[in-house]
Formats: sequence, C-alpha cells, structure tokens
Amino acid sequence: MSEHYDLIVLGSGPGGYVAAIRASQLGLKVAIVERELLGGICLNWGCIPTKALLRSAEILHYMQHAKDYGLAAEKISADLNAVVARSRGVAKQLNQGVTHLMKKNKIAVHMGTGVLKGAGKIEVSGEKGSETITAKHVIVATGARARDLPFALADGNRVWTYRHAMTPKELPSKLLVIGSGAIGIEFASFYNDMGAEVTVVEMLDRIVPVEDADVSAFLEKALKKQGMTIMTGAGVEALDVGKGGIKARLKGKDGKVVEAEFSHVIVAIGIVANTADIGLEALGVTLERGIVPVDPYGRTAVPGVWAIGDVTPGPWLAHKASHEGVTAAEAIAQELGNTEVHPHGLDRNNIPGCTYCHPQIASVGLTEAKAKEAGYTLKVGTFPFIGNGKAIALGEAEGFIKTVFDAKTGELLGAHMIGAEVTELIQGYVVGKTLETTEAELMQTVFPHPTLSEMMHESVLAAYGRALHI
Repeated sequence: MSEHYDLIVLGSGPGGYVAAIRASQLGLKVAIVERELLGGICLNWGCIPTKALLRSAEILHYMQHAKDYGLAAEKISADLNAVVARSRGVAKQLNQGVTHLMKKNKIAVHMGTGVLKGAGKIEVSGEKGSETITAKHVIVATGARARDLPFALADGNRVWTYRHAMTPKELPSKLLVIGSGAIGIEFASFYNDMGAEVTVVEMLDRIVPVEDADVSAFLEKALKKQGMTIMTGAGVEALDVGKGGIKARLKGKDGKVVEAEFSHVIVAIGIVANTADIGLEALGVTLERGIVPVDPYGRTAVPGVWAIGDVTPGPWLAHKASHEGVTAAEAIAQELGNTEVHPHGLDRNNIPGCTYCHPQIASVGLTEAKAKEAGYTLKVGTFPFIGNGKAIALGEAEGFIKTVFDAKTGELLGAHMIGAEVTELIQGYVVGKTLETTEAELMQTVFPHPTLSEMMHESVLAAYGRALHI
C-alpha cells in the first residue's frame, strides 16, 4: 500500500525544501522527492559554490593589490584545484545541513525520479526500484537546467555550462563567455581574476541587460578596465571545437565577422525549465513555452497541483523560489483547514536581484527606463561611492547608488546599485518597498556613520535636490 501525505514536493531546491519545511511547521504530513542531491542546483551547483569561488578570486585580487593598502605580498599564486575543493566543501556542508533539516522537521525523503501519474499520485523510480506515493496536494519544484547552443553542445571539455565551469579540469587561458546575465558575468569575473583572458559576447545592446542602463554602462567600463573584452550587439556565428581549443566566428555590432581562438567557452544564454516528462500535461497543466502559469500563490489551473521556482515565470532566482515555497505551503495549509495562517501573494516588483561580479550589482523594482515607459513622472537621485568616507577607506571608491521615485506620490519605484557590498545593502530598499515607504520616511531614517549605507540615504536626498556630500 502506497504512503499517503498531505503534501508531496517534487524537487528539493531552495523552493522545494523550504516549502516542505514550512508545510511541516504548519502540521502537514510532508514528503519530498529528489533525484540527485538535497538542496538542488542552487546549493550544490549554483548560488552557494559559485560565491565560494568568487570569494577566493576576491581574496586573490586583494593580495595582488596589497600595496594599495600599505602592505606587501610576494610570490602570489592561485591553486585552482584547492579553490575548487573549497567550493565543493562548502556545498557539501550545506547539503548535509538540508539533510538535517529534513530529519528535524520529520519530512519523508524519497530519493529518485518522480513522475506525476494522476491526481495527487507520484511514481518515484530510484536505485531501490519503483514506488508510488500519494498526497492531497503536490508542489512541482523541479527547477531548470542550462540552455545549450544548438551548434555547440556542452561537452565538459572545451564547451562548458555553469556546472563544468565550477569544477574545471584546468584554468582556461583564453575564455569566451556567451551571455552577460548574472551567471555569465560572475564566471567572467572569476576567471578574469584567476588570470584567464576573457571575452564576453552579448547579443543585446548592453551587458547585464535586465539592469538599469546606467549600471550596465558603468559595469562595462569597469570590466574593460580589468582587462576583459566586451562585445555587445554581437553574436556567435559558429564554434569549431577541437581537441586543442576552439575557433569562433564572432559577428560584431557593425556586422563584420571576425575569427578568434579560445581555449574554452562558457555558454550562459539562459535556462530551460525542467517541466518535460514529469506528467504535467497529462494532468491537464498547460505549459507556456515550457513554463507553468501560476497565480500569486503558486496554484496551477489544476486543483491540487502547485508550482514554484524556475518552472514558473521569472525572475528565476533562488530567493524568489524560497518565498514562493513558503507562500504555497501556507495557502495549502489554509485550504486544508488551517484558519490561523494568512498567506500573501507574491509581488514580483519587490524581488531583489544580485550579481556577484567585481564590482557587485544589486537592484529592486523598476529601472528608470521602465518607470518612464509605465507613465510615471520621476524624481531620480544618484550618489557616487567616491563621496562616501567608508568606501574611500575600504579602497572601493568606484560605483554609485541610484533611486527612482514617483514624483507625484513619493513612492519608491526602484533602486539600482553597483559597487562594493551592494548585494548586502539592497535589502534596505526591499524592506522599504515592501512597507510601501515614500521618500519622506527614508529621509527621516538615521543611517549609521561611517557606513556604505549612508549612500542609500544620500541617493534619496539627491532625488529631491538635498544631497549633502556631492
């Protein structure tokens, strides 16, 4: 007889395992199905281990610039194998942490590939054979995988996805990065700091194209200063992959095609949702370009079937998936009779984005261009890092913070940052947006001195002609 649950979560990434924990906290009997590693891509092959790699590159960068701080460091070198081993150790530690959390919250873990076989029914196929488990509700949290180039499939030798780039067999000498979203730019930054000669190709007219145009322009200038070659409005016509390297035909924005040789290529042109062959369409769940349409609580059009994370509309970010997981779990508990839980639907305008290159990028809400397109009359403020005492003391005086307000109501529409530690600063504006703050509350907030956060205050003041330090 199959095991029956209140909820089965298909996939244990940052959306899935968090949904399972929250549902268990609310008294539901919960199971989770995972085909590979608890914690999913983010914890094992994405967000966390990449930050470990980038931290090593950051330390190397500071060692190489020790004299800028009145220090001396000689015979500086990097051990790529040791850097990768540290990254994998961090991922392993967190994987074990998720395993502990499953036990602590009494969540049944079924290892294997799960396929929906009917309403509330999942067949799990693993090393121990096949089993069928059932539940009143199912959350699909199967995540996504890297999108391949049709004319140059990733082979792990010369052509890499992010997974190959995290466990390289060797350090690239000349690296081509195709795509300048967060994944592409983070790996470009890492390998550039590690000593590779890096070229980034982006088909759109600017790098990190989802960010504010001013941020894109600043980052391009910074990366070029670091020695990278940046090609925007460009494309890859062909890749000839050989045992000793790669010959690429690159078409520039002027229409001219040039040939260049590289040792390795990282393909970072987006992701594909893992929605095929898991039984969704047979249940009546209609996909839109492989994505599952959902309401703000994660409901699909089929009762009892929910979806969160990278299988749903973007942004495709781990923290968005986790938030969706909590929201869906609470909505399910409410449907099952819990009158004390009050879920709130997801507001995509309040989801921050972070890119951990050097300099870092962080943002939330509308860009200046998008706000204008939406018909707002704006007040925009910008404050540079060079005007902040803490940034100068840190030796990190490059960057700026930009805030966008509705001139009529004072509503904070968006905030955009580039510079040191902005991925930690952005949450202040996210909290402000969630609380529906206006410029008045932000102006009256006391920011500690000396901190980088003072620039957040100054940017708001600048939008209203009141900046104090520029």
